[in-house]
Amino acid sequence: MKLLVTGGLGFIGSNFILNIIRNIKGSNIINVDAELIGSNSTNLSEIQNHSNYKFVKGNITNQQLMEKLITKCDVVINFAAESFVDRSIANAKPFVDSNIVGIFNILSVIKKQKKRLIHVSTDEVFGSLKTESADEEFRFNPSSPYAATKASAEHLVNSFGVTYDCDCIITRCSNNYGPRQFPEKLIPKTIILAQNNKKIPIYGKGKNIRDWLYVDDHCKAIYEIMLHGKQGESYNISTNNEVDNLTVVNKILSIMDKSKDLIQFVEDRPGHDFRYSMNSSKIRRELKWSNTIDFENGLKKTIDWYITNSAWWKDLSKNVLNSTPWKTQS
Repeated sequence: MKLLVTGGLGFIGSNFILNIIRNIKGSNIINVDAELIGSNSTNLSEIQNHSNYKFVKGNITNQQLMEKLITKCDVVINFAAESFVDRSIANAKPFVDSNIVGIFNILSVIKKQKKRLIHVSTDEVFGSLKTESADEEFRFNPSSPYAATKASAEHLVNSFGVTYDCDCIITRCSNNYGPRQFPEKLIPKTIILAQNNKKIPIYGKGKNIRDWLYVDDHCKAIYEIMLHGKQGESYNISTNNEVDNLTVVNKILSIMDKSKDLIQFVEDRPGHDFRYSMNSSKIRRELKWSNTIDFENGLKKTIDWYITNSAWWKDLSKNVLNSTPWKTQS
């Protein structure tokens, strides 16, 4: 199978590519990535010379490039996106460009070439929930510019499926964690700051709740959907592992044997959603997927990776660990 992976130098995309190259013989992958914030070429340094892997530097907003690359593949897996809520608050335009214009370009080519598209979305399209868990038919209610662009992208994908009979599938994941995640996100940021005995900022009172999904479990779900998912469907990918941010940080500090005195509560960001929750019974029932990494073991694996790979994050972390991105106008 020939795959075009967009955004494959990012956190989830790079882990997906590594999973495929390591475990699925005969798969050929073209990875197109614009190398913007969140991308890291070292994520895939171990396979850069692999015969079944090719990297192309480029942006999904370049329709001519996308037409050329999609011609060479059977399936497009779209990870490419601006994905950090804080930065979308500071400046929403790059999110509109990548997350809406980019997917429109891909769809315009998919429409003509009749290829399968797996579009990777997020639980944030459903907004903050009080007690319920969103299934695939739940109403969208995005709060941040980031979430709004992801919801818009989903509407575009669905419209091309209905109007032009495009073979499109949407996946929505809960909060991912694991190796190679950009240091601006909660778990890697906490690990790196704790390792250096620096203060760990937590928004508000740290009571905001997320459902945590280990990245390898997410990659396996996407692979099953790519092979066996039904055209026009969407699939929620979650673990029923809802944990508040303060508990996450405390767990990391406990595993690392660091003091809780490192915690520093800071001003909350605007429009901070309190709780995300998705019902993933559909993918478990129809595709027999289930997550295999529990949160405690996943955190230990993640901490071990960041400690072992300190060279990976040292340069990346200089500009993000002590900043408040939503206050940093670009």
